[in-house]
Amino acid sequence: MSPPTLSIVIVNYNARAHLENCLESLAAAPPAIPHEIVVVDNASSDGSAAAVRARWPGVTIVEEPTNRGFAAGNNAGIRAGTGTLVLLLNNDTLVPAGAIDRLVGRLAEHPEAAVAGPRLVDADGIVELTFGPMMSPFAELRQKIVMALHGLRIAPVSAWVERATRRERVVDWVSGACLLVRRAAAEQAGLLDERFFLYTEDVDFCAAIRRQGHRVLFTPAAEIVHLRGRSRATAPAAMEDAYRRSHLAFYEKHHPRWVPLLRLYLRLKGRLPR
Repeated sequence: MSPPTLSIVIVNYNARAHLENCLESLAAAPPAIPHEIVVVDNASSDGSAAAVRARWPGVTIVEEPTNRGFAAGNNAGIRAGTGTLVLLLNNDTLVPAGAIDRLVGRLAEHPEAAVAGPRLVDADGIVELTFGPMMSPFAELRQKIVMALHGLRIAPVSAWVERATRRERVVDWVSGACLLVRRAAAEQAGLLDERFFLYTEDVDFCAAIRRQGHRVLFTPAAEIVHLRGRSRATAPAAMEDAYRRSHLAFYEKHHPRWVPLLRLYLRLKGRLPR
């Protein structure tokens, strides 16, 4: 057997059904590229690790003693793998046949890029806007407005999102729900910043990659189904708190002058994290 070129890293926390569905999609149409699958289980209590061990004995399982978060979980998976390429893949994704190979192929065609992200669609085929400029107060506001209007199916906005996600382009960041990265570049950047327990770690990671002189590529050549929000729905209060803490940590790192205003806004809204 050829040594793996690609390490597929899937972080899981109490989402056994999503994880099994994701692994089933990979098993039904495995990538042609030599690969390994590494599942990092963040101390789940729903039997996730045992289910993987029983159904997919070829999958490497890293069992964390506590839930250290998404960034730390991905780092554990990256360290456990050996592929020269790493695919960070959410457990709430379904991978169609050929999608990963096409994503790998586009990255190979762009040696100046160290990261590539695919087009993401939901279960109904509605596309997500999963790339953008570096996160800042104004860029974030614009992104949220566009996605809110797209979610309401406002025709001109949805048409723009559809067009935007049909064109390959160099961007500042792509979504960590499915993010392909060259291992050497990931290690050069110091892997993911573990201060981000959940959310914004992908934007920060791409920024670190770009600081090393590499580019980030968004490509519609590959399309992945992302069942967005379903894992968050299992513990909405905890996920909201994690989001706010990561949000604050991101601004403390990248835009410290905005932190007092952000804290005031969250306090007035009753959303300042614990």
